[in-house]
Amino acid sequence: MRYRRFGKTDLNLSIFSLGTMRCLASEAVFNETLERAISLGINHLETARGYGKSEQFLGRFLQEQRFVSRDKVYITTKLTPTPDAEKMGQWIDESLQRLQLDYIDCVAIHGLNTWEHLQWITKPNGCFLSLKRALDEGKILNLGFSTHGSLEVILAAIETNLFDFVNLHYYYFFQRNEPAITLASEKDMGIFIISPGDKGGLLYTPSALLEELCLPFSPLALTYRFLLSDDRVTTLSTGASHPREFDQMLSLFEQNNKLSPEESQKLKQLEEHLNRVLNTDKCSQCYQCLPCPESINIPEILRLRNLTIAYDLKNYGQYRYGMLENTGHWFPGNKGNRCTDCGECLPRCPENLEIPKLLKDAHSRLKGTSRRRLWE
Repeated sequence: MRYRRFGKTDLNLSIFSLGTMRCLASEAVFNETLERAISLGINHLETARGYGKSEQFLGRFLQEQRFVSRDKVYITTKLTPTPDAEKMGQWIDESLQRLQLDYIDCVAIHGLNTWEHLQWITKPNGCFLSLKRALDEGKILNLGFSTHGSLEVILAAIETNLFDFVNLHYYYFFQRNEPAITLASEKDMGIFIISPGDKGGLLYTPSALLEELCLPFSPLALTYRFLLSDDRVTTLSTGASHPREFDQMLSLFEQNNKLSPEESQKLKQLEEHLNRVLNTDKCSQCYQCLPCPESINIPEILRLRNLTIAYDLKNYGQYRYGMLENTGHWFPGNKGNRCTDCGECLPRCPENLEIPKLLKDAHSRLKGTSRRRLWE
């Protein structure tokens, strides 16, 4: 396993971290998954107040597994933003109790997704008061935030200089947040990429077409290599649900270098394939079509359409599209069938896309069934 410095926290984290949201089928599966991860050199375990019994399971695991030295394993837990400083203080203490720890290495504001959330933290009597007190008292050692918010909100949160690290969505198939990577790196923040195998395209179970296009690499390995070749990125979350899910990753644990010529060429070929298949219907994700008067998440819907048509990632497209209108600020915006053909987006599109037509087409391809957050 390779390790990288987690920005100004100065923690030396494994390049893969274990997120514990998916291994909750039973406490036995949870323990087996953590044991395998640690035996492979993973030293960063991530949980959250909202992940079911994850904090309790992790607390018992740390107490019962005597082979795990506390100073060799780093724990991150996450707490949702709140305008109530007293409530935040209470949550910190409850997480410490469930984890059975004297201190937590990293606490992240979980889902700093909106301007209101940011205000709750930065206002004079906001929840940062309790977070700062916990930092001063040594209950938590480092403070960061995770986000599913807009790039503008993310950049503003980084600019507050309140945080030591950030948990971001950033993948080969979603590079919108690259400016946040740049800014966080300039401020020496640790950069933790959230669930690249899942949110990055359901790459544990890719389409046959994408598998063929990525040969001789697997789609999962190629996206991991794309991320880890960027030395600004500290660690990637792997949300294994069972110990055997680590098997296909073992060869990547020692790879800490720049992309090989073959890997770079394969990524270039993927982009060329996208351009060729979509031709004049390709959305390049400039976001100039927003705002939409019907609050339609136009860029994301057209991104999912791009991936569905070019790489046959229909399962992924339906998975993400089904979350629109069902998960609030975690995945905001309305679906494509809300389009009224008002045409406001058309003159703003530099590619002259027929956006209303493409939205309707995307909806017919992806409407599927509604989805909610995994822990819900």
